[in-house]
Amino acid sequence: MKLAIMQPYFMPYIGYFQLINAVDKFVFLDDVTFIKQGWINRNRILLNDKEHLFSVPIKDISSNKLIKDVKIHQDSYHIFKKKLLKTIKQSYSKSPFFESVFLLFQDTLNCEMETINDLAKHSIKSICTYLYIDTILIDSSVDYQNSHLHAQERVLDICKKKNTNTYINAIGGKDLYSKDKFSRNGIGLFFLKPLIIEYKQFNNDFVPWLSIIDVMMFNEKDRIKKMLNNYALI
Repeated sequence: MKLAIMQPYFMPYIGYFQLINAVDKFVFLDDVTFIKQGWINRNRILLNDKEHLFSVPIKDISSNKLIKDVKIHQDSYHIFKKKLLKTIKQSYSKSPFFESVFLLFQDTLNCEMETINDLAKHSIKSICTYLYIDTILIDSSVDYQNSHLHAQERVLDICKKKNTNTYINAIGGKDLYSKDKFSRNGIGLFFLKPLIIEYKQFNNDFVPWLSIIDVMMFNEKDRIKKMLNNYALI
């Protein structure tokens, strides 16, 4: 059984979905500390041929709170939603798959969610449904109750509880885990490195690694499914 673990991000980039698609079960690590200025509530889209950062408004931002406990600032959220939908229209209305992708994005934003954790997970699940990714998705806070463990020890504990024989991590964690230690526990450890993915946006120089929204606006589902396999395991 192949397993991966990541914090939930709002509308993450395609590498996140490559990781989900590469495993049998994927764990949302939602009971760890919220990282300010991270990608949990932020992402990038294309606007006027350049990358544009947007952020879901958070109430009482603090690095002392767990992701699952961080609330969306509801008053600001309605303004944010209206502005972001307008920006998406402005930027992508002439893209080939605008209508279906915009509707999906609009439905995601319109869901009444209290926490960024729920909104981020909902956005990911919506994309998985759209792309026919059938990986089993699990919440760490609900299924494991092992937040007293940290880093590698916690990952190993989750792997053992799920009878995992292969653990795949995002390439950014390459220096955090020991292949030897995983091997001694009967688990193969690999790191997923997305390879270069390029496609025609408009007439601009290609802007890489934007939110999955951008990929979906310009590419049909079958092509995106092929992109999901465009990575190397290290």
